[in-house]
Amino acid sequence: MHTILTEPFTEVLTATKYLPCISLIMPFEPKMGLKKELDYKLKIAVDKIEKELEANYPAEKTLPVLKKLHKVINELNYNTHKKTIAIFVSPLIEKVYYLDMPVEEKIIIDESFEIRDLIYSKKEIHKYLLAVLSSKWTKIYLGNTIHFIRVTSNVPDNIEAYKNDIGEKIANFSDENKRKEILLDKFLMHTDNGLSLLLNAYKLPLFVMGTAKTLGHFKSITHNSKHVIDYIHGNFEENTEAEFHSTMTPYLNNWKIVLQKRVMNQIEDAMDHKKLAVGIQEVWKASCQKRGRLLVVEKNYIYPAQLGSSPENISKKDDFVKNAFYIKDAVDDVIEKVLSSGGDVEFVDEGILKDYNKIALIEYF
Repeated sequence: MHTILTEPFTEVLTATKYLPCISLIMPFEPKMGLKKELDYKLKIAVDKIEKELEANYPAEKTLPVLKKLHKVINELNYNTHKKTIAIFVSPLIEKVYYLDMPVEEKIIIDESFEIRDLIYSKKEIHKYLLAVLSSKWTKIYLGNTIHFIRVTSNVPDNIEAYKNDIGEKIANFSDENKRKEILLDKFLMHTDNGLSLLLNAYKLPLFVMGTAKTLGHFKSITHNSKHVIDYIHGNFEENTEAEFHSTMTPYLNNWKIVLQKRVMNQIEDAMDHKKLAVGIQEVWKASCQKRGRLLVVEKNYIYPAQLGSSPENISKKDDFVKNAFYIKDAVDDVIEKVLSSGGDVEFVDEGILKDYNKIALIEYF
C-alpha cells in the first residue's frame, strides 16, 4: 500500500500493541441484490471477526479496531457499480476499496495487511469462447465448467452463403480445388470478422477446433491470433455439443495455464502497440500516472525501494544509505495503485516474466 514509512513509524505499525489488523474481502453488488441481503452477509462476517478477536486478543486491543470496522461498514457506498469490497482496518488505519473483480469471501486477522491477499481471493471464472471450424460451417460457443451455449455473430455461419459472392472470374476457375480454397478463405475471413465482434464484447480466452487443413487456412487470415489460447486439431463435423464441451475438459482442469497464456498474449499485443511498461521502475511511474489496465507480476516478487528525485521515480533500497523515506515493498504499492485506479492484477508463476524483469504493466489503449 502506498504509505511512505519512516523507520520509527514502521516500528510503531508492527508493534504488538497496535495489533490486530483485519482484512475483509467479499462480493458486494448493491445493484444486483437487495440491501438487506448485503447487510445480512456483512453482519455474519462481522460476527465471525468478533468471535475470532475475542478468542485471540484481549478486549483492550479488540475494541478500537472493532469500532473502526463498524464505522467503515456503516459508511459503505451502496450506489457503487463495482463487484467487490475490500476493507482493511487496524487501530491506526481504515481503508475501503470498491473493485470490479469477482472474489471469494475471505477474512484475515493477522499482524499486518497484505494487499496480495486481495488478489489471491479472486474467483476463478472458467469462461471462454470456442470456435468450431469446418470446411462447411462454423459454430461458436460461450462456455464454462457448467454451461455451454451457442452464440451467433452478425455473419453467416455456413459456406453456402458465399458461393455466389466470389466473383465471376474465380467462379469460372477450371481448377475446382483452387476454387474451393478461395471460397474457404473468404468464408473464414468473414468468420474471423464475426469473432472480432464477439471478442470485443466478451473479452474471453478463445479456443479454435478444426482439421489441420481448415486451421491452417484460418491461421493465415485471422486477425485474432492474440486471443487464441490453443488450436485443437481433429475432425469435429459429426460431434455433438456435449462432445465439444467434453473435449474442453482438460483445458478447464488446467485453467492456470490458460490464464497465463492469455496474459502473455495480452503482453505481446501491448508491446506491439507500445503500451507496455516493463520492470519495476517503469511500472511504478506508469501506475503513479494511473495508466495501468492490467498489472502482471510473478508470485513472491518483492522490491524494497526508496523514492528518487520525484514521487514517480524509485530505486532499489540501499541498506548502507540512511534514507528518511523508504517503501517496504514497491510491488505491493503498485498493486494498490493499479486497483485504486480501476485496473486489474494477475499473478503468474516464477520465471514466466523472465524477459520482462518479473513485472509488466499493460496500459490503457
